[in-house]
Amino acid sequence: MSLDCGKTDYELGKRVLAYLENKGVETPRIKDQISPAAKVDVIEKNFKEILTVMGLDLTDDSLKDTPRRVATMFINEMYWGLDPQNFPKITAVENKMGYESMVIEKNIVVHSTCEHHFVMIDGYAHVAYIPKDKVLGLSKMNRVVEYFSRRPQIQERLTEQIYYTLEHVLETPDIAVLISAKHYCVKARGVEDINCETITSKMGGCFKEDMNSRNEFLSLIRSAGGV
Repeated sequence: MSLDCGKTDYELGKRVLAYLENKGVETPRIKDQISPAAKVDVIEKNFKEILTVMGLDLTDDSLKDTPRRVATMFINEMYWGLDPQNFPKITAVENKMGYESMVIEKNIVVHSTCEHHFVMIDGYAHVAYIPKDKVLGLSKMNRVVEYFSRRPQIQERLTEQIYYTLEHVLETPDIAVLISAKHYCVKARGVEDINCETITSKMGGCFKEDMNSRNEFLSLIRSAGGV
């Protein structure tokens, strides 16, 4: 979806993009000047060719609108996280109360797409930080996860992008990100293992250096149905 401009922050999106590029974890991309509407038209045309090559009859009423549906879905629903204009507005406020303990958002839904086979990745992200000068609105962690999920991904990079975005916004390395997900490139093709889950993590600051902080994070996300 193209998000409500009142809920997005393009300037922050550009700063985050530059920060991730500097860290070497931004999604491989080329610069383009094509509008979202023009992208839909191009994808529709090319997806028609794909379906025709597969031998499908696009005059059938079940299929005739499929290329347009897929193109619109790609740009407006599944991959809007490729556009920094859609970066979510993030509210970080001064930590006036001096809160120094862990803040965790667990079981954040991850819906993404494997960039190798363009099939689904479904799972959960668990995100924690220890505040210094700033505290974050709780839903903002969910929005960061969703933004980077809404693009073709590999799970390792997704984990790093979430971590470094929060590091940039919160101005602290004391952040932990753990993702557990099922990949349909493993579940529905290849080895066809329906039970396999992939777990990735990125720990920084005290979560990396202090085993007690790391163990507390892992214990808390397991305590009520996490990993």
